[in-house]
Amino acid sequence: MLAKLSDRPPVRHRAVRHSVRRCAAAGAVGLAVLGTGLTATGRADPALDRFYGQKIRWAACDSAELPADMQCGKITVPLDYAKPEGGTLDLALARYRSSGDPRGSVVLNFGGPGGSGVLGLAQGRKDFLGLTKDYDVVSFDPRGVGRSSPVSCGTDATTQALEATDGEETSDPRRTLAQLREVAAECAAHSGPVLEHIGTVNVAHDLDVMRQVLGDKKLNYLGFSYGTRLGAVYAARFPDRVGRMALDGVDTLTEPLAEQGLASARGQQTALENFLTWCTGELGCPFGRDPRAARKQVVELVDSLDENPVPTDFGYEFTGQDLAGAIGTGLYSEELWPLLQRALAQLMEDGDTRGVEALASGGMTPPAPGRADGPLVDPEDVPPDNLPAALMAVNCADDPDRPAAGPLTRDLARLRTAYEEASPVFGRYRLAQVVLCYGRPRGTDYIRKRVKDVDTAKMLLVGTRGDPATPYRWTVETAERLGPSAVVLDNRSEGHTGYGASPCVHRKVDDFLLYGSLPPSGSSCGSEDGGDA
Repeated sequence: MLAKLSDRPPVRHRAVRHSVRRCAAAGAVGLAVLGTGLTATGRADPALDRFYGQKIRWAACDSAELPADMQCGKITVPLDYAKPEGGTLDLALARYRSSGDPRGSVVLNFGGPGGSGVLGLAQGRKDFLGLTKDYDVVSFDPRGVGRSSPVSCGTDATTQALEATDGEETSDPRRTLAQLREVAAECAAHSGPVLEHIGTVNVAHDLDVMRQVLGDKKLNYLGFSYGTRLGAVYAARFPDRVGRMALDGVDTLTEPLAEQGLASARGQQTALENFLTWCTGELGCPFGRDPRAARKQVVELVDSLDENPVPTDFGYEFTGQDLAGAIGTGLYSEELWPLLQRALAQLMEDGDTRGVEALASGGMTPPAPGRADGPLVDPEDVPPDNLPAALMAVNCADDPDRPAAGPLTRDLARLRTAYEEASPVFGRYRLAQVVLCYGRPRGTDYIRKRVKDVDTAKMLLVGTRGDPATPYRWTVETAERLGPSAVVLDNRSEGHTGYGASPCVHRKVDDFLLYGSLPPSGSSCGSEDGGDA
């Protein structure tokens, strides 16, 4: 899926440039369909025993940025499940302990792909404390993400992809394809061995190791956005180990990246128009009082910054595409709208990029470049571009489509027109994300071909009607694909995912995870007061 993030609390920190570097939705790597770790008899591969049998040593988190009641730990997983006797990776975990006698754990994934689960759990603390009534609430940095052997593409790789898809560069197909191959090479050079073994199929197996190490016979799980793809893949690979699984902001399992990009561009454009309607009704709106004029001003602002980037405190220039990434992040939740309004006012009135930079980076503190393959990476050594690099790597690992050079260059002009029509603000930004799989090995076809008709316990799928990143139709289509196990909750509201914004969705998801109580499939939550519709 293209860059999708779960609802987040207000951004608190300044950050380095991420924008399209943070949210580029395709990247470098192919993935073979790896073994499940099971023999023909259903018994675990003996070579995996040491991973499934390990123990977690929980301790206080060594960071002033994390809540005092959060504990941190790690587990070790094989680099390559097909060769578990080979290299290994450490995965960073965090948890809030149950306030009572826990029945087990519930594992959370906050999406991206590429979002840090440790930071997501820290930032969303208040949303999940209700689950600690019966569970230890756990999240993790997936392989290639955050402290778990983070991947990187360097500082300029995605800028090259943007240049490769603009009108001038696409007139020279050889130059276009050469630039895309350079991006792939940069990602491989900066990421190390983990890049060849990234992707949702591998992370699902990591999740099963985690389930066993946490002491749970079945996986209880809450996934947001991309995290719903991960949950669906887990259900297909380990159907008899699915406990209570809730998927919020449901991803597509079948659409090609090009179609996903168009859907996201359209969704973000609609969300932007909704934001501007709200903004122009507020006294502090920097665009005045007319929504139509405000839409024109945003396009002009993006174009102006592309032509004349603004210097920043971190030694680079903030472009219009950086701004598109920042605005996109601010649109994921109505709770972020006031923050986006203030950041845009700072930029337009004072030329101050700090607010939009923080949005573009998700509020992460600027880290120093660095990478490791194996032990956990220190927080300050997570590469600045880790989130977009991981997002590219995972999406390409999950996607089997690799157009040949001829069709790709022929289609770029058509795609550019389609994307610009879908959104004059986000079109170019999204198109750059789509073409970044070129030059990478072909990804797995496991998700498209085998993640369907799952034989599991009932799963709750939440779709939000006004979701700018995961259209509601994806919830319906994914539910039909998964089969009778899927129960759909229709959230008639705005924003990306419902759990953090709708009291009704929050209550129904918690009731399912805590008590096993499922709403009837097709029931809904209302848009005005978060109640039942």
